[in-house]
Amino acid sequence: MTAPSRSASQIAARLDRITVWALPFAFLFTIGLGFLFTFYDIFDINVSFIQTCTQIVPKCLAGPPPGATSLPPGFVEASDKIGLPVLWNLIGYVIGALSLGPLADRFGRRNMLLVTLLITGLGSLATAFVGNYGSLDTLWPGGAYTTFIIARTITGIGIGADLAIVNTYVNEVAPQGGRAKYTSLIFFCSALGAFVGIWLGLILTTPAAAFPLGLSFAQVTVNPNTGVFLGDGWRIMYIVGAALALIGILLRVQLPESPRWLAVRGRIAEADAVVTDMEKRASRKQTLAPVGADVPMPTREPRAGYTEILTNPLYLKRVLLVLAVWSFAYVTVYTIAAGFTSVLSSLGYPPPEAGLIAAIGTIGFIACAVVAYFFSERLERKTWLPIGAVITLIGGVMIALAGHAASPTEIPWVAFIGAVILFFGFNVWVPMTYTWSTENFPTRARTTGYALSDGIGHVGGGIGLVLIVPVLGGLGGLPAFLVIAAFLVVAAILAQFGISTRKETLEEIAP
Repeated sequence: MTAPSRSASQIAARLDRITVWALPFAFLFTIGLGFLFTFYDIFDINVSFIQTCTQIVPKCLAGPPPGATSLPPGFVEASDKIGLPVLWNLIGYVIGALSLGPLADRFGRRNMLLVTLLITGLGSLATAFVGNYGSLDTLWPGGAYTTFIIARTITGIGIGADLAIVNTYVNEVAPQGGRAKYTSLIFFCSALGAFVGIWLGLILTTPAAAFPLGLSFAQVTVNPNTGVFLGDGWRIMYIVGAALALIGILLRVQLPESPRWLAVRGRIAEADAVVTDMEKRASRKQTLAPVGADVPMPTREPRAGYTEILTNPLYLKRVLLVLAVWSFAYVTVYTIAAGFTSVLSSLGYPPPEAGLIAAIGTIGFIACAVVAYFFSERLERKTWLPIGAVITLIGGVMIALAGHAASPTEIPWVAFIGAVILFFGFNVWVPMTYTWSTENFPTRARTTGYALSDGIGHVGGGIGLVLIVPVLGGLGGLPAFLVIAAFLVVAAILAQFGISTRKETLEEIAP
């Protein structure tokens, strides 16, 4: 390890005396556009996949025909087909996080943030035209369904890297006592993306039905002979996603580079310029304390990246624990976030009602982002996981006990309230755990460490969808939701073996 650079150490010390957000406030939204796209994309497929499946998969139905208890011979249910696209989308997360994430440790956070959104936008645009590729769709077994999976994988490559780099960037520029607070504020973009994704999907990709069984102004009609959901709503959804990515690219051009990364790379003059600007902005809101003791910060570390994480016993132990936490937690997260509508349909809910319950649930997502912003710094990061697990369990049990509406005039209030609680619970711990994950690793390899743990952890969510969602319908409501929540409970227990990081200096947490 090279000797600490005094100038680099002063950069870290100057940053640590800033106690407010010291970049333009609009940058929070600019950074958060990656989160907005990510969760828009997740909740898009949650509600739109039934329409997609009936159009690109031969003999795919939303569920058993009216009056029947099973599918006709040779037909498949949408809930049985959603697993592979989501799994490969999440495998794309891993590929992107592991291949592009470490490049942010080498070439900088800001430049790679532009690359990641470009890839996500191209993947979303490619998804919108699946089924219109002619010979390409027939090039491989599965036809358009396989093309859909490939397009989802490309999208995932960009998203996985973006998640790793965004969380790293925020934690390196946020004040020491507000890393979780400002990650939570950016996470509000996630809630907004989920809200827009699922409500727009409900309008564009589900059949019209009288409330509370759906929305009367939904745009889809169903072919009575084939069961195909007619219309191009699902294509419009992915085009909107591509547009969001383009807007994000244009806005991110103005972001400064992370001063901590610049200091580690020995680019002291550039780091000083960024920090000086941050100090000027901060001085308008607070009286800056004298610069404290220098924080040791090695520069031009030769063992950065995978070598640093995998050969250093301290960071290897940490990455394995954080990986285990995310692997279990993401089973719960993606079963609900990407598969909730399909799960409810397999449990006997009409698709419009299932989509509406999921859409109502996003109110809880928005509420949890607000709560996380105001209270995230009150508790240690890892304490939020068991809180979220308990709330998730309560919401799931309420939905299971409520059942679906017995008549078109009955409003399933208990199911609606349960969905709000469920969505609050399975999301409220996420921004704090994002923060905790990045804090575990040093600046010289922070994106790499996060990519290894959170990136690979997404595979857990995909495997859960492939192996668990198809069997939930046969379990019945209460057992199904108990299984879904159980994985988050395991993650919460594992997290308690991790380090405490609240209000600690990054360089002290991960030297």
